[in-house]
Amino acid sequence: MNKYLNLSVIQFDISWENKEKNLRRLSELVHLNSEKNKTDIYIVPEMFTTGFTMNSDSLAENIHQETILKVKELATKYDCAFYGSFICREGENIYNRGFFIAPDIEEYYDKKHLFSIGSETLHFKAGENQKIVSYKGWNIMLQICYDLRFPVWCRNTDNDYDIILFAANWPKSRQYAWDTLLRARAIENCCYVAAANRSGEDNNGNIYRGGSAIIDMKGKALSIARDDKEDIINDSVSYEDLQKFRLKFPVWKDSDLFKLL
Repeated sequence: MNKYLNLSVIQFDISWENKEKNLRRLSELVHLNSEKNKTDIYIVPEMFTTGFTMNSDSLAENIHQETILKVKELATKYDCAFYGSFICREGENIYNRGFFIAPDIEEYYDKKHLFSIGSETLHFKAGENQKIVSYKGWNIMLQICYDLRFPVWCRNTDNDYDIILFAANWPKSRQYAWDTLLRARAIENCCYVAAANRSGEDNNGNIYRGGSAIIDMKGKALSIARDDKEDIINDSVSYEDLQKFRLKFPVWKDSDLFKLL
């Protein structure tokens, strides 16, 4: 059991549909960060190898191809875990698939809430199952971007998990919602939240401020990335502090039970 987890959230400008360039950039950023920081988990943006594109059929790959192979290589090299998402083909279906990769862990989460306003429902299949992974004694809930707007989907029943990780492409035009909902998910679920959003502009003209953050169970931001810039934030979260807060203020005991259909 690790009493502390060192989190590193990477916020960067994704090169549109250029997997090779984005994987190379990730490698560079991780290398630079590793020179000064010891990281247990890196969190990267949604569809970090392509940007939020609907050209899913031509860009999809399976879990044995370049994106996951490179992430596995980095996880082994730096002895840590990575969380983000990529365009994944499985059989006849294509998913916006979250991955949690560590030297001894390989777990996947398929995005449940597809962004129909952006036609994601036309190009991807929605996931059906929640995913909580265990890593170094911590239980971690995996979520992707639009899932943030649907609190029942990530409801923490009986403290099933300790951290939520979000990988996102959340545009600047809705930044206030992003900032507010991240804190709300931390407060209502008595957990830490770590969220990676991209920066820059995509080929559809969407502008991204970033706002990547690490937030504690009281909704306080421990670290926030710089606006409109590539950035890496690093912070340590304490399991003891989390458990003390849950004992001191056990609001979770009075929570409503939800059943997902």
